[in-house]
Amino acid sequence: MKKPILLAAAIVFGASLATAADWSAPQEPFAVYGNTYYVGTGGISAVLITSPAGHILIDGGPPASPAQIADHVRRLGFRVEDIRYILNGHEHFDHAGGIAALQKMSGATVLASPAAAEVLRTGQPDKRDAQYPGLQAMTPIANTRAVRDGEVVRLGPLAVTARFTPGHTLGATSWTWRSSEGGRTLNMVYADSMNAVVADGRSFSRNPLYPDARADVERSMAIVEALDCDIVVSAHPEQSALWEKKEKQAELGNAAFIDRDGCRKYAATARAYLAKTLAAENAR
Repeated sequence: MKKPILLAAAIVFGASLATAADWSAPQEPFAVYGNTYYVGTGGISAVLITSPAGHILIDGGPPASPAQIADHVRRLGFRVEDIRYILNGHEHFDHAGGIAALQKMSGATVLASPAAAEVLRTGQPDKRDAQYPGLQAMTPIANTRAVRDGEVVRLGPLAVTARFTPGHTLGATSWTWRSSEGGRTLNMVYADSMNAVVADGRSFSRNPLYPDARADVERSMAIVEALDCDIVVSAHPEQSALWEKKEKQAELGNAAFIDRDGCRKYAATARAYLAKTLAAENAR
């Protein structure tokens, strides 16, 4: 295994690390449930929500991934040019670095929280971020609009709600919607990162530029675990056991992804990770 690189969101829940190469690893696209599809890479999630009025894409992966994501959309039978909105989870290059290219391909409007939108517009990392300066700049995206917490993004029959879940970054946002299949409608959650990651020499809990990081991430955990949540896809797919569920899809169909405790388990793991980060900081 390659030596881990400590970059934005490189630490994943548990004790493992992901490298930049892992983020863009090849991955076949697949249906998750109803009109919801996984179009991301092997290491970073991207979700497509489709409708006759156009489509919504959540996240764009790292800078090396746009061609792969666009190919996934086409292989599923949809047009990249029909993507009307691209929603951002958080403003790190491993999740947002590919958005500019995908926006150019599609002409979509990019939507994000105010803090994330500022980073996307300028392409420059937020110096308040606990992972700064280990963050890469991104291609600026002019066609970016800020959304409010709780705002519902509507496109034809689609209704996707922004749920601000800051802490990992100031602008982190989870997204919720509903998808139907076979007459059954389920609550879908795209859970953004909530891991308390810091760059060498910086502190998560004692960051003077972001003193509310701990309070924010604890509040975000409570928000996610309280969501109506039948199916969860996390920003890093392995953090919501997506691949284990995918292995059961051949046998169970898309019901393999149903996990009504998924959001609670995701929040609990984030809470345990935060405790480890705080313990390490208090021991210094």
